[in-house]
Amino acid sequence: MGETNSIITAEVDENFAGARLDKALAGLVPALSRERLKSLILDGRVSSARGEAVRDPSRKVEPGQSYLLDIPEAAPAEATAQNIPLNIVFEDDHLVVVDKPAGLVVHPAAGNPDGTLVNALLHHCKGSLSGIGGVARPGIVHRIDKDTSGLLVVAKSDAAHEGLARQFKDHSISRRYLAIVSGIPAPPAGKIDTWIGRSERDRKKMAVQNEGRGKHAVTHYRTMEALKGAALVECRLETGRTHQVRVHMSHIGHPLLGDPIYGGRATAFRRIINSLSFRRQALHAASLGFIHPIKMEKLAFTSHLPDDMQELLSQLRV
Repeated sequence: MGETNSIITAEVDENFAGARLDKALAGLVPALSRERLKSLILDGRVSSARGEAVRDPSRKVEPGQSYLLDIPEAAPAEATAQNIPLNIVFEDDHLVVVDKPAGLVVHPAAGNPDGTLVNALLHHCKGSLSGIGGVARPGIVHRIDKDTSGLLVVAKSDAAHEGLARQFKDHSISRRYLAIVSGIPAPPAGKIDTWIGRSERDRKKMAVQNEGRGKHAVTHYRTMEALKGAALVECRLETGRTHQVRVHMSHIGHPLLGDPIYGGRATAFRRIINSLSFRRQALHAASLGFIHPIKMEKLAFTSHLPDDMQELLSQLRV
């Protein structure tokens, strides 16, 4: 066992009588996800009280049995930590909620190897990341586009990552976006229910597809304010598909102002957009609500519309 490893003792109680070893340990050691524990078992890092390695995650356990877990220090993340200013809305030992500015990429990728939210969080959370899958990195459970502003939650621990991912998967996360769109929707409120997948004409774009192709996507929209040939619209997401709001609003004939991919020509607003040097889609993740994956408390956060969208609104008001 390495000098920097942590040793945890877990004793099985009546609640886990006859349960699988990985399931029992997930209940006894809530800081680690079941997948992480399964990996530790298969790696021979879980042993009985007699010191014998137990390598079968499906092994049935009985009350009174004790197991020793050898938890290696989280490996360093591949991305580098960078001192990039962040607007932290909430933070505890398990997660952090960030109000992301437009222009900041969430995750390093081709074309954006650094200068991302992940690089910023590695610096901000230095020493407080317990490891996602054994790596000291922030757990990205959802993303918002580079040029979309607003709220997103990031896990700091393995168990928090698993718990948040589960909520996103079952669509229990509350997400509300504000968008400035071309035209005034009629009806003023509605439900957009389609399938979204990669465009066959342009693989960099997403598009509404025939049923069964791509992924099911549902957006509820409501017109908040009628403007000069445009509208401020609230969009609540049931699902979280890539570019969902942008694709759906364009699909019903009301693309987001400033959207370089789905906005069409939008010539009627070119003068205003150019005069304000507005260089992004007019979309803001305004509210976010979820159940804390460890404390099981209901959390809700809101973010004010950023200055650039406020300025655009003021120019468009009747």
